[in-house]
Amino acid sequence: MKKHDIIFGAVRLPLDFLIIFSSFYISRELRLVPDFLPWLNLPVKTISNEALFNFALFWWFLYIFILAIHSLYLIKLTSSKIQEFFQIIRYWFYSMVFFSFFIFLWKWIIYNTDIPRLIIFYTFIIWTFGVILERVFLNNLEYFLLKKWFLSKKKLLLITNKTTDKISEIIEDINESKIYKIIGYSNKEKLELQDIRYKWNLEKIKTLFEKKKCDEVLYIDSDFNKKDLHELWELTRIFGIRYRYITNSFDVTKTNTTLSLINKIPVIEINNTSLDNWAKVFKRIFDFVAWIVWVIIFSPVLIVVWIMIKLEDPSWPIFYKNKRIGQWWKRFNLYKFRYMKWEYCIKDAYSKLKKDDEALLLEKELIEKSSTRNWPLYKIKDDPRKTKIWTFIEKYSIDEIPQFFNLIIWNMSLVWPRPHQPREVEKYSIDQKRLLTIKPWITWMAQVNWRENNDFKKEAELDIFYIENWSMLLDLKIILKTFSVILSRK
Repeated sequence: MKKHDIIFGAVRLPLDFLIIFSSFYISRELRLVPDFLPWLNLPVKTISNEALFNFALFWWFLYIFILAIHSLYLIKLTSSKIQEFFQIIRYWFYSMVFFSFFIFLWKWIIYNTDIPRLIIFYTFIIWTFGVILERVFLNNLEYFLLKKWFLSKKKLLLITNKTTDKISEIIEDINESKIYKIIGYSNKEKLELQDIRYKWNLEKIKTLFEKKKCDEVLYIDSDFNKKDLHELWELTRIFGIRYRYITNSFDVTKTNTTLSLINKIPVIEINNTSLDNWAKVFKRIFDFVAWIVWVIIFSPVLIVVWIMIKLEDPSWPIFYKNKRIGQWWKRFNLYKFRYMKWEYCIKDAYSKLKKDDEALLLEKELIEKSSTRNWPLYKIKDDPRKTKIWTFIEKYSIDEIPQFFNLIIWNMSLVWPRPHQPREVEKYSIDQKRLLTIKPWITWMAQVNWRENNDFKKEAELDIFYIENWSMLLDLKIILKTFSVILSRK
């Protein structure tokens, strides 16, 4: 662990102390305002400085203890920040429950002063937001200092037997993170890896570890035998080096397993997805709530875009239907704002599709000439069919707002894999057909991870990862990142 990791980890303790105590005293002042919650009509209650300090000190010790035993005072720049924030709220709530229980249990035994319950409630709200904002600030500050080289970057050693062409995306991703410096790679034989030094054998790697010139090891693939790999792993443990490896699809699947019995025989079952039974119920409720929020927020947007489309091209319809393949190969109509002139729209969802459909023939021609993505995915550069409003609604994904009608019908979900057209699905490989085992998307993994820069293979891998590792927290992370991606266009 680097010194700046220790510093940023240690500084959280006094900052949490300041936030906790200030939350108590701010809450006491809010409690003195009689009309702050006018519908309650509660009598004004307060507490002395000395008694409030004792209560705050006790809660601070309780909260710090709970967070410490759950490793929330460790800085991990590669960990999920949203998950960290939810853990903070979760354990903060636990500490409030324990605190309320203890002060009720110890009254007239250790102390005889009441603390108004509304102060506890206000403190919960202020403290939660305060601690989250503190961690956002510290995380962003450390990222900024790392990117600008004010802090030393983490030194990363690659274990690989692949050439630059085969792992260029991995190297590019590592460099884009701005917090790692690749110090070299190791393998039985030297490879064609540009600008990355070759570290030949385990003795050289051991020397790196001894001189503290390596912080992490990333295993991709290698020609080392099992004995050498085991020795490498032991060296990372001896010298405190972080060891990680890139999984293949089967490795990822193996994390989603359950242990059971066939009579007396213990067996491990590899699950397709954790999205089953009650999880489906919760997801449906989540989709329904999202639809209500959508109606409230986006109804004005629908009306404005409706008018803009009609002014440019009076043809009907405003909403364009497109045939897609959903769960278990079922066909359904996906709704979007029409951003092409009606004469250029493929009529497959309007019972008008013919083999010689001029719109379909034109699209195939444009795909061959101007597509910037590999089939079965396509994106036509400088599409001549688009209307003037297309640039605006596509830039901010406004054309996808009508898909919330699919949400209430429930042939789509708010978060799930992307649905493709029948002619795209025909090109699926056998493993990619797993994408059709659950309902399709409005937003999805690839939408918030490199968007159209993904080829179909990468997009499918992201979707399969989602299927195998689904959780409501993952859905929430994707939704929040969707807003960020749409607004920043990154």
